[in-house]
Amino acid sequence: MVKNEGDRLERVLVCSPMTEYFSVDSAEKHNIFEIADMATAVKQHEALKNTIKNFGAKIINIEEMPGHPNSVFTRDMAISTPHGYIKPRMGIRTRRGEEDWIAKFLDDMGVSCVGRIEEPGTVEGGDVVIAGHVAFVGLTQRTNFDGVIQISELLEKMEYEVRPIVLPSFCLHLDQVLGILGPEMIICCTHLFTDDYFKGFEVIHVACRNHNVNLICLGESEIIAPAENPELIHITRQAGIHVHEVELSEFAKGAGGPNCLILPIKRG
Repeated sequence: MVKNEGDRLERVLVCSPMTEYFSVDSAEKHNIFEIADMATAVKQHEALKNTIKNFGAKIINIEEMPGHPNSVFTRDMAISTPHGYIKPRMGIRTRRGEEDWIAKFLDDMGVSCVGRIEEPGTVEGGDVVIAGHVAFVGLTQRTNFDGVIQISELLEKMEYEVRPIVLPSFCLHLDQVLGILGPEMIICCTHLFTDDYFKGFEVIHVACRNHNVNLICLGESEIIAPAENPELIHITRQAGIHVHEVELSEFAKGAGGPNCLILPIKRG
């Protein structure tokens, strides 16, 4: 279960790219900018999994959903909480059905479903970031107003303080511009947030050239960052963070970063 995304990562669910990620009938429809090179993408995903394994976390690896090239991005398909998972409703039509698909795996693993987003609401996992007693929620192109209301009600019942924010259209998900570095430490793209939004947290500000601080928090002051983002790596290392660099260029072609490629099941 996940109470704080800054806690030590213990168990994650991933989906290795094999065929579907490279079988894109319409790049625009799937929000995939460029077809990835298969050999390179497979190698990069293996390196990511090995880094997580070497840290000591357990990996559950599932096969891609047929006809769904974005199913490698498992983060968006469910929201992990201390009590179980919340089943979202995808905001992009070509990903609809992935939430049902991954729910079957979670149910089989014994993870309880503790809520679901209903039509007309849409919520994707990348727009919900849980940090201690606070749940940050992004209103984006993928998570709509009705979805924000529904997810807020579910999280408030778990005694989270929900802090919603409206993000500009260039932000695909909240986790592109807000990253967790530890239980009480955050990195964010400076100009998008007010000073009081992160009240109670230590904050590192970065002027994101590409509006991207997407990373995986392994535990307090230890992260995985994409090698293609040297500014993020430099700033976090200056702050005393232990950074594992992993090349993930082939997943950037699908508008994804390291955090998009994992669904945390347990942190502690």
